[in-house]
Amino acid sequence: MKIPEEKERLRMSASESAELLSKTADRKAGDILKAAALVISAVKRGGKVLACGNGGSAADAQHLAGELVGRFFIDRASYPCVALCTDSSVTTSLANDYGFESVFERQVEALGRKGDVLVAISTSGNSPNVLRAAAAAKRKGMKVIALTGGKGGKLAPAADVLLDVDSRVTPRIQETHGFMIHAICEIVEKRLSE
Repeated sequence: MKIPEEKERLRMSASESAELLSKTADRKAGDILKAAALVISAVKRGGKVLACGNGGSAADAQHLAGELVGRFFIDRASYPCVALCTDSSVTTSLANDYGFESVFERQVEALGRKGDVLVAISTSGNSPNVLRAAAAAKRKGMKVIALTGGKGGKLAPAADVLLDVDSRVTPRIQETHGFMIHAICEIVEKRLSE
């Protein structure tokens, strides 16, 4: 690919991403506010947020935990959030002993409590281990915020709040998930700091 073609492809990707972000902000604003309210409610009651996903969605789960435990804009108290993909010893032992489909489910069973929130991230909405984590969260009386692509896939019925991105292009979905994660963190931080 020649440099002018590469530049045009970059411009087109940026334009696609910007358009999708804008449409998602309009379409999902109310649901983003609902998701933030679930997190705020859990934190206020002494609960926590658990987050899970695979690949880029695992990175998004870690990003969410970093913003909530650390800070977004304001120096404030830490908010309890655990990315379930970060403990390699737990993840590999569960994958070895129970199968990869169980790596998040078992952690939700161990760490989740009624009133906690699970942020389940899957660009397809069909990742078996994320689906099983969501099912475990529902059994525990937890709320589920699902970040997906398309129409939410098999994860949609388990979601108390569905943050679906109207795309089937993984990079665009992940870029929009990043935006929604930032929006939730900003709202949570602002309201809990008032």
